[in-house]
Amino acid sequence: MAARQGIDRQREGAEVYHGVELCKKKSLELLGEIHLPKGLLPLSGLEEVGYNRATGFVWMKQRKGSQHVFKKIGRTVSYATEVTAFVEDWRMKRVTGVKTKELLIWVSLSDMYIDDGDHTKITFKTTTGIGRSYPVAAFEDEEEEEAKK
Repeated sequence: MAARQGIDRQREGAEVYHGVELCKKKSLELLGEIHLPKGLLPLSGLEEVGYNRATGFVWMKQRKGSQHVFKKIGRTVSYATEVTAFVEDWRMKRVTGVKTKELLIWVSLSDMYIDDGDHTKITFKTTTGIGRSYPVAAFEDEEEEEAKK
C-alpha cells in the first residue's frame, strides 16, 4: 500500500499523454531523449504515457500485456500492462513490468543502461543484481529498420 502511494506521488506534476498514436510518438521521443535505443520498449496499444521530469519517473500503460522476441539476440521479453521506471541519461532504473525468459524461468529486470565508456553495449540487470550485456544494435526500432530496406 505504501509503495502504491509512493508511485502515485511520482505521477503528480507529470506530463501525461493519451491515445495510441501520441503515446507511441512520446515513448519513442523519451527513449531518444535519454539516449536509449528506440526499439527497447516495443509496447503495442499504448494508451497512456507519463513523464515526471522533476523526479525522472515514467510510466507507460498498454491495453494488455505483450511479449516481444528480439530476433538479433534470441530473447523473449514480456511487458506487463504497465511499465514504470526512473530514467536518466543512458539509464532506466527501478524498472517494473518487464521480464525476460532465462532458460525456463521468467526473471524481472530492474535496470537497463549503456555504459559511459562503451556506447555499443547495453546492460540489463535483474532484481538480484545479475547482469548481462548485449549489442545496442539488437534493440534498434525494428519498424525504422524495415522502412530503411
